[in-house]
Amino acid sequence: MDQRAGRKRGRPTSEERERRQEEILDAAVGLFVSRGFRAVALDDIAAAAHVTKRTLYTYFGDKTEIFVAAVARLRRRALELTGRRCDTLARLSTEIVAALHSDEAIGLHRLMITEAASFPDLADRFYAEGPRAYITALGRLLPAPEHARATQLFSLLLGEPHRRRLLGLDTAPTRAQARAHAAGALSALGLAEPG
Repeated sequence: MDQRAGRKRGRPTSEERERRQEEILDAAVGLFVSRGFRAVALDDIAAAAHVTKRTLYTYFGDKTEIFVAAVARLRRRALELTGRRCDTLARLSTEIVAALHSDEAIGLHRLMITEAASFPDLADRFYAEGPRAYITALGRLLPAPEHARATQLFSLLLGEPHRRRLLGLDTAPTRAQARAHAAGALSALGLAEPG
């Protein structure tokens, strides 16, 4: 059934707009991960999301902007939407492990590794919206003399378990496993929080 038929005409409410953006990003991520960035056309995304191509242009712009929006959404889920819970280095580190070891993040990371040479601007934006933003968030919670260690911490939050995820050798960590991984990374750098 065409989902567009069930939508009302006229200007969508902000809630409808957000829901539609989520649906578009879900459809786009699924297509990007299964087919690759180059093989996916805007028409494919529009069909999978049950929207018009014009809607894609209105909400995001081109295919690159949709991909970057998907990476930014993943970051927001880990950093901003859980902001109240991420007031400590341990909590933020756990959220980063859970987000970046998720199936969605692994799919996007694999895709970017494959496409980086062909799309260097996209790779640069992926890094800015993803890894660099996570490192910046970690740095904000470190004492001033320790800011430089944010990159080291981020590397440990990925580490060998992330490589195994990229290779399809392990499944996404449970919440307890993400927490243990984060605690181990903090402890290795002498950043473990008391209590």
